[in-house]
Parts: sequence; structure tokens; C-alpha cells
Amino acid sequence: MSKPVFTKEEALEYHAKPVPGKIAIEVTKPVRDSKDLSIAYSPGVAVPCLEIDKDENLAYEYTNKANLVAVVSDSTAVLGLGTLKPVAGKPVMEGKSVLFKKFAFIDAFDIELKVHETEEIVKVVEAISPTFGGINLEDIKAPKCFDIEKESQAKCDIPVFHDDQHGTAIISAAALLNGCELTGKKFEDIRIVILGAGAAGLAAAEMYKAMGAKNIVLVDSRGAVTTKRDDLNKYKQPWAIDENIETLADALKGADAVIGNSVADCITQDMVKTLAPNAMLFVMANPDPEIKPELALEVRDDLIIGTGRSDYPNQINNVLGFPFIFRGALDTHASAVNMEMKIAACHALADLAKKPVPKYVKEAYNLENVKFGKDYVLPKPFDRRVFVDESVAVARAALETGVARIKVDDIDKWVEGYKQHLIKMLKEKEGIDYDAE
Repeated sequence: MSKPVFTKEEALEYHAKPVPGKIAIEVTKPVRDSKDLSIAYSPGVAVPCLEIDKDENLAYEYTNKANLVAVVSDSTAVLGLGTLKPVAGKPVMEGKSVLFKKFAFIDAFDIELKVHETEEIVKVVEAISPTFGGINLEDIKAPKCFDIEKESQAKCDIPVFHDDQHGTAIISAAALLNGCELTGKKFEDIRIVILGAGAAGLAAAEMYKAMGAKNIVLVDSRGAVTTKRDDLNKYKQPWAIDENIETLADALKGADAVIGNSVADCITQDMVKTLAPNAMLFVMANPDPEIKPELALEVRDDLIIGTGRSDYPNQINNVLGFPFIFRGALDTHASAVNMEMKIAACHALADLAKKPVPKYVKEAYNLENVKFGKDYVLPKPFDRRVFVDESVAVARAALETGVARIKVDDIDKWVEGYKQHLIKMLKEKEGIDYDAE
């Protein structure tokens, strides 16, 4: 296991001082005198209350609903720690809230649940939904997470998005698109082997299929998911293939792309040797991948490799997705995040990786030469153009597919204005020019 870059004491002090925790609430309106106070609370607050009671959509105009997300978890699948006491997952959920604020200027509250059954969690999500513009489900174990998301979305009129499922799917799909372009392969023709048939693996399979992939093989802890097996749950059964393969080694033979959402060191060098020419090896187990890149490169020099870590090229990091998916969804007052919005986010990331990299990004990663190629198939997390490009792509998809509540006469005109709004926000809040070289 890789050594952390901090001590236990440093981590505890970071979370404890100068005040406990990592997020707080700030007041956004003046409260300078008795008039301000009477408008902020009683009796002035009755005016927007009555307007919202006549039209619930006005909550997006008169409250913070349009910029507020709930990070909801029962702490049953916390990072690599497994099931913890509900409150023990709070530092992670606070951290997720920090990322929403840091990367997309979205306010987020963490909500740790002391209930664990699917029906109970769905009831809680539905009950709190009037407060928020979106719900981010987090660290809820599979397979119940699938039903929780599906049932919650059916009962709520705001996006309910389980990032553990869709985040990795979106980011890895962008990497696959660019890997195909670099190697001259067609996305719909490549053989994709997904290691791990939990939340991330199954969501990835769904997304790749929606994007046109036809040859997808799932591998779980018992081997390849095939029609010969009688131990598959209802989520894996649709992905069972009729092939004479059993083991992980069998599945990897001739694979054009390997998507790792499993455990460290489960891929051997001998397995790597059997991959197709110019294969993509995206091994995302954390903290240690399914095979260390340096070991894979000892036996193959034609691979495109990505991991979930920042100390290797091509980091497949969920922070490239969820903040901006919610930004675009919130700004269109969307009722859901649909597949078209997720695919739009994917293409925005893939396209951005082909553009010249700004100087501030190179400096942030201490890199002199960064350009589209085998070691750069995805934008870096601190490339702030992602905030603009991905949010805009998601917002456009929300408008075009009818899940947006806002009404616009000319989508192209609105989207251009929205893009300029985000560029201005980036300049004002961080001093970053979108077009900086």
C-alpha cells in the first residue's frame, strides 16, 4: 500500500482546527438594522412564502434551493473502510461538500442517516427533497444503492444522483473515447472488460452500452459473468454473456479496454501480455490499483494506462464529474440527471483534453509539456475550464431533453449566455481567465 503524504496527527488537526469540521453556513443578505431583520424573518418572510405556496418553482428564485445539494449517506460503503457508524462517515460527506463548493461554487449539506433499509432511506430522501435542488447519494453499499436511487428519483422532482455509480462511469467513458481516437479503434467495436460488478462497475456497463458499446464483459469476485452461472443477482443477470470463459484471466484475453473497479493487485503481468494491441488499462482501485502501472509497462509499451491516483498520468477522478453535472442541473432547475446529460458531460471532458493546456494547470502539476496523448487523455482536476465546458454541456442536454424547468425560446442563445455567465463567475471568484494560455 502506498504511504500517505500526511501523518495521523496532521489529519486529525486539519479536521479539528481552527474549528471542528470542514464546512459552515454564511449569510448572503445584509442584516444591518431592524428593517433588514423584519424582511429576513418575520413579518417580511411571509411574502415569498405565500408566492412559493402558489407556485413551488418560485423556491428557485426566492430561496437557496437553486444552489443547494444534500450529500446523503448511511455510511455502509465508506471509501475503502466498509461499513461504519453513521456519524463516522461524516468527515467524508463533509469532504464531498467541500468539493462541491470548491469546484462548482455549490452549497452542500451532509446528511448522515441512522436508517439502512432501502424503503427507509427512500422515505428520508423524499421527505427532505423540498429543501434541496439536488440529492447526491454517497457511500451506500451495493446492491441496495441501485434501488434507492431508482425509487428516490421516481418519488422526487429534483435530481437524485449516486456518484459512486455514475461518476466513475462518466469519467472513464471520456477516457475510453479519447483512447479509441488515439489508437484508431471504434468505441462500438472494442471489447471492454469491467472488473467489479458493484455500483461503479454496473453503472459503467450501462453507460458504455448507451454510448454504443456492444462487447462488454463483467467480472466479479467469482469470475466472468456468464450464462453458465446460477449465482447471479437480478442486477448482474442482464449482463451475463454466452461465452466459454470462467476466470479473470480468460476474460482479459484480447480485451481492448480494462476498467478496474475491484481490488489491488488482482491483474498479473501475464494477464497484461494477453490484452489486445494498444489496449486501454484503466485500473482504479484505491489506494492501490489492480496492477501498478510500472509493472504493466514492464511487459507492454503500447498501453494507455489510467488510475484513480494523482501520482500517475490519466487520473480518473470523480471530481471531474459530479460538481459540474450538478451545476448544470441546478442552473436549469432540472428534475433529474438523465443519460443524455451524463453522456454530454463525458463528451465535454473528452473534447477538453484535446485543447491546449493553460500555463496555470501545468504549474499546478509541475509539468512542462502536457498535450493530448497516451499520458493525457483527460483534463486535470484543477483545469478550471472543466467548470465551464461540462456545466454548459449538461445544461444544454437538460434543456434539449425536457428535464429542465426553466423555459427558453432559443437554446443556443441561452447556452451562450450561460457560458459567458460561468466564465465571468470564474474570473470574479478565482481570478482565472477561461481563455488563458
